Amino acid sequence: MKKLIFLLIFVPFILMNIYGCWFLVGGAVGAAGAYVISKDTVQGHTDRPYNSLWDAALAVGRYRGVIKQQDYSKGYIQLEVDASRVYIRLIKLTQATTRLRVSARKHHLPDLSLAQDIFVKIVEEAK
Repeated sequence: MKKLIFLLIFVPFILMNIYGCWFLVGGAVGAAGAYVISKDTVQGHTDRPYNSLWDAALAVGRYRGVIKQQDYSKGYIQLEVDASRVYIRLIKLTQATTRLRVSARKHHLPDLSLAQDIFVKIVEEAK
């Protein structure tokens, strides 16, 4: 029993340190398949349309903070949420697949929890 508890608790953390990425767990992400690619960035591929993701990113950005820059053709949004800077990037990979990348930094330090929260909210908001 102790070995099972050890395996369930410590092995995922060891694997995260070895491989450097961590899959997000939760039903809210849906078809996004999100994963952490650095200490401040969450990225995932989704089957939501680009326009829907763009509108959702703007809505979430306006709700959570102040949008400083936006460029629809480049798929780039920069916003400030409290003391954090958030960078949202949308890349249309195929006709049906769009990559969503959210980075957040607070006082030049990674703010991964904010990046994860905004990522999930955007995917939930997109229709």
